[in-house]
Amino acid sequence: MAKYRNKCRPTEDANIAVSIHERSKNIDRRRSLGHWEGDLVSGTNNTHIATLVDRKSRYTIIVKLAGKDAESVYQALLAVFMKMPAEHRKFLTWDRGMELAKHADLTKETGMPVYFCDPQCPWQRGTNENTNGLIRQYFPKKTDLSTHSQKRLNEVANQLNERPRKTLKFKTPSHMIDKSVALMV
Repeated sequence: MAKYRNKCRPTEDANIAVSIHERSKNIDRRRSLGHWEGDLVSGTNNTHIATLVDRKSRYTIIVKLAGKDAESVYQALLAVFMKMPAEHRKFLTWDRGMELAKHADLTKETGMPVYFCDPQCPWQRGTNENTNGLIRQYFPKKTDLSTHSQKRLNEVANQLNERPRKTLKFKTPSHMIDKSVALMV
């Protein structure tokens, strides 16, 4: 992977989209909740779902989308993040896809900065890429994602959030969320 890292440099449009290189290095330590990575998973017939993963807890949210356009993605993410307590929405890291063209509006409404990975550097959102692989166990490529309700997406997310993870010392993402919330009270 090291040979590819040299390609990951801030791009010319860094003044429009905030580069991941501007993100605090403390975030890499995964010490607090609210640092999210996101992406789209695509299916057949131009169908898509959004995936969000908390970097510390690996807690997963799967969101049904009306479309891949910027307005549909913005509205869906806004609805999810506005349900969260402010302390759980510190930032979002996304790839360079046009689906998040309304990132400035999302930041304005949620108070949560959005950072963008460098082009062709998916490992900069490694937690989300790994989670998307787990989600593909439920929704393989060539699946028409429009046939799945938000209720079904929530069921899949709940199964993932109850799955023990080696990286969490065999705790579940749900346990990590509960533990962190208890410490804040």
